[in-house]
Amino acid sequence: MQDYYRQRARIYERVYAKPERQADLRAMEAALPALFTGRRVVEVAAGTGWWTPHGARDARRWLATDLNPETLAIAGTKPMPACVELRVADAWTLAEVGDERFDAAFAGFWWSHVPLQRLAAWLSTLHARLEPGARVVMLDNHFVAGSSTPISRRDADGNTWQQRPLDDGSTHEVLKNFPTADQAFSMLGPRARDPRWTDHTHYWVLSYELD
Repeated sequence: MQDYYRQRARIYERVYAKPERQADLRAMEAALPALFTGRRVVEVAAGTGWWTPHGARDARRWLATDLNPETLAIAGTKPMPACVELRVADAWTLAEVGDERFDAAFAGFWWSHVPLQRLAAWLSTLHARLEPGARVVMLDNHFVAGSSTPISRRDADGNTWQQRPLDDGSTHEVLKNFPTADQAFSMLGPRARDPRWTDHTHYWVLSYELD
């Protein structure tokens, strides 16, 4: 997965140019700032930083992390709110974040790449970085035939996989899960309160608070 996204870094944002997805994207971009107003936010798997300037617009602090320096380098070329810091960090551990705690977290298009058997443990790792009352926001894809890459197989744990080509002719098998609201809610753990799910045609948005 890391190698795939490193190789894809320069062409990653082509996915945001799909004509059929524009209305959904504009709606999500417009809704993000109010969710993080005045908050100290850690962003997981920020990639090329498409979502960072939208979510961070009215935030107090925004630490955008990604494992790949190549994708963060692209994010660093974009105009960002003054509160934004970019940092290389492993989403699985967030060890590079140090002892800092946050009152919000955001992850765009990361949930779908987490194996189902690791999802609860990863959420616990993320929640451990957050203060009581923290807000968590995730957004990701619905599977839409004709717009989404076809699913090539399902493994024994229920994860779904895609075969994705790159411009160099290589093909990469990529984990990509498409949860329902009930499936996502069931993974959130005992600290999650008031989960909310917003459906768009091509995307979903999940938000909740921690006790």
